[in-house]
Amino acid sequence: MPTPLPTNTDSSLTLIDRVRRALGRYEPITAPTTPPPVIDESITRLVHSDIGLSELFAKRAEENKMIVHRVYPEELGPTLVRFLIDQKCTRLALPDSPFLNKLNLIDNLRSAGLDAKTWDRMMLDEVYDCDAGVTDVFAAVAETGSLVIRPTAQHGRALSLVPMIHAAIVQPRDLVADLVDLFDNASREGNRNGLTIISGPSKTSDIEMNLVTGVHGPCAVGVFLLQ
Repeated sequence: MPTPLPTNTDSSLTLIDRVRRALGRYEPITAPTTPPPVIDESITRLVHSDIGLSELFAKRAEENKMIVHRVYPEELGPTLVRFLIDQKCTRLALPDSPFLNKLNLIDNLRSAGLDAKTWDRMMLDEVYDCDAGVTDVFAAVAETGSLVIRPTAQHGRALSLVPMIHAAIVQPRDLVADLVDLFDNASREGNRNGLTIISGPSKTSDIEMNLVTGVHGPCAVGVFLLQ
C-alpha cells in the first residue's frame, strides 16, 4: 500500500507533489500511459522530393524579402562585390570557414577595396562597426525559404545578426526539404550549440503596428545560391 503524501499544510509538500495528489497519484509514473501518436508524414511534410529544392528555396526566400542571386562559383566574387557596394558596405566580417577560404573569397573582397576580416582575427565588439556579415550556412530550408546558421568557435553568432547587411553563400548540398530534415541532420551531427533560423530581414510591428525593418538585426539579406 503506497504511503499517502503529506497534506497541503505540510511545508515539505513540493509543487510536483501537489500536482500528483490533485491527479490522484502517489508515486511517479514509470511509463507513459499511452503510446506517442504516430505522425502522418504525408500531412505534416509538404515537400516530398529532393528534386527542385533550389527553385523552391529561391521562391520562398524571395517571398521572405531576401535578395536572391543564382550564381556559378566563378561569378560569386564579382556578384557579391556589386551587391555589397550597392548596399554601401565597406567593412565586412566573415567566419573562419574552410569553404569560403576555398573560394578565396576574402582576397576577392579585399582586392575590390573592401575591409574584410575573419572572426578569428577580431573581437566581438568589432562586429558592431561592420556594415555586413558575409557567411556560409549550416543549411537552407526549401519549404520555408530559411537560412540556418550554426554558431561555432569559428563562426560567431553575431556575424549574421549584428551588421545591418547579411550576405549568405548557399551550396546545393546545404539545401534540405523542410524543418524535419533540418532537425534530423542537426541531431545526427550531435549539435548542442543551437541553431539560428533566419527567414528574411529583421522586422517588427511593436510600435503602433507600423512595420519596420532592421530594428533587431539586418535590414537586408542577400542570398547567393550556387549553381
